[in-house]
Amino acid sequence: MAILAFLVKVVGISLSGVMAPGPVTAVALAMGPRNRHAGALIAIGHGIVEFPLIILITLGMSTLIRLTGVRIAIGIAGGGFLWMMAVGMIQSLSAANGPATGGATRGPIATGIVLSAGNPYFLFWWATIGLALATDARAFGIWAFAVFAVVHWLCDLVWLWALSWAGHKGSALLGPVVQRAVLLVCGLALLLFGLLFITDAARKIAAL
Repeated sequence: MAILAFLVKVVGISLSGVMAPGPVTAVALAMGPRNRHAGALIAIGHGIVEFPLIILITLGMSTLIRLTGVRIAIGIAGGGFLWMMAVGMIQSLSAANGPATGGATRGPIATGIVLSAGNPYFLFWWATIGLALATDARAFGIWAFAVFAVVHWLCDLVWLWALSWAGHKGSALLGPVVQRAVLLVCGLALLLFGLLFITDAARKIAAL
């Protein structure tokens, strides 16, 4: 029963983080009109980063992630990438022919990898809250640790897949005008998240 209670806690904490608005949420919605399964593919890319990270933080990498210099570098790189994606999305709205595509230069899996690795808040979450959950999971045994990692990732998979599916269905039902409006909102959201990443890094530099 203790392990079941722990997994319920994992789902609750995971969903609270997964469902919070962020860059991955915006991209899953934006890519949905082109590919209803984009969210699932983004989750795969996210998992490619997340599964090794879960192991590494339990081996001491959380200390590295907490270093100010590392968080500054990740914030600047991640913010720059978000701005590039946002500009691509917004520029695609002015295309003379065909529906807006979102301006993505990478596939969903690669996008999931880059957005995860370049998100300082995601990495810091794993260095703090995630580390506590992983430590609790290890106390039940290696098998529980593996189950914990899969359950957490499944929360990402279900939510992102649902978002891209909703984006696809909404675009099909409401037409290209709504699709373009969604892309504009998502593009502006990525600009904002990118700005937050970079200004947070700038504040850390100023505090040195």
